[in-house]
Amino acid sequence: MRSKGTAQELEARRRLAAAKCGEGWTQVEVAAFLGVHPVTVAKWMARHRRDGNAGLAAKPTPGRPRFLTPAQERQVLRWLDQKPTAHGFRTDLWTSRRVAELIRRKLGVDFHPDYLRAWMRGRGYSPQRPRRRAKQKDQTTIDGWKKRDWPRIEKKPRRPKPTSS
Repeated sequence: MRSKGTAQELEARRRLAAAKCGEGWTQVEVAAFLGVHPVTVAKWMARHRRDGNAGLAAKPTPGRPRFLTPAQERQVLRWLDQKPTAHGFRTDLWTSRRVAELIRRKLGVDFHPDYLRAWMRGRGYSPQRPRRRAKQKDQTTIDGWKKRDWPRIEKKPRRPKPTSS
């Protein structure tokens, strides 16, 4: 497991260990002083003997490689400015599944739609999800029913019974 601290802080710790060992401290004493395991100090010293100060240098931790190059990201964002029907979809709604399918089809990169949804939001796009709505829905008829019929059939709260004492 990687120790806590920046790469520069960890490098400074390794250089301090090498300096203390150079002053005559034992590796066990250096380990106790720095709060690390003696085997860790032994590995640092072996690298220092083999590679010199370069063996103690900080190494970049790049993390996971990007799924898309910056040029590919720009290309995907240009696609989002177009209508989905221009890319062979039936309706004009971009969903994260559709974008994932388009990226897989054109760029050969697999994205999970949930990750892609966050990716799109991070770039100012909101994946659209079509609302499920009956085609025969008539809002004026529904509003009239709510005004005319609903009050008549709505359950009224019971009145408390008068208590006779």
